Amino acid sequence: MKKRRINKSRKDIKKPLFLLIRYIVLLGLMFTLPLIYKILTPLTVYSTGFLLKLFYQVSVSKDMIILPNILIQIIPACVAGSAYLLLLILNLTLPMKPKIRFYSLLFSIPVLFIVNVLRIFVLSVLLAENSQFFDFTHKIFWYILSTVFVIAIWFFTAYLFKIKEIPIYSDIKYLISNIKKRN
Repeated sequence: MKKRRINKSRKDIKKPLFLLIRYIVLLGLMFTLPLIYKILTPLTVYSTGFLLKLFYQVSVSKDMIILPNILIQIIPACVAGSAYLLLLILNLTLPMKPKIRFYSLLFSIPVLFIVNVLRIFVLSVLLAENSQFFDFTHKIFWYILSTVFVIAIWFFTAYLFKIKEIPIYSDIKYLISNIKKRN
């Protein structure tokens, strides 16, 4: 019986500690957006350029993709750093085992990257082909589909990794129940 109490006591100490650590890490992530852009901008530009090279004569320079008669600048909004940050926030505001957290991030971040590169590729092709649908498609992606992509990736990740908790809410619920137990 004592052994159970000791284990339960350690668990009671660990869970709030990990919760605190998760939220401290989240606080620190607020300042990582420039780093996210520094890493993802060249990856996004070169990956999109690689796909475009399959169909067009393309050169890439820093944040620019150069096609004949067209210059495409990949700005921070195109890289979608805030979408990656949102996925990190959703992941870190959930109580879960570190292994599941790692695998869910290992899945969701590359999926978002691939979807984003394909989005830029499609828009670049529409622009290169002087399509009348470029402006409309760009606005649909910008205002609606970018958010839908992040939400869909998160829900699919939650489904795939059997995540049942709700971001932030599950932590608040735990804290409230813990406070009630102590009173």
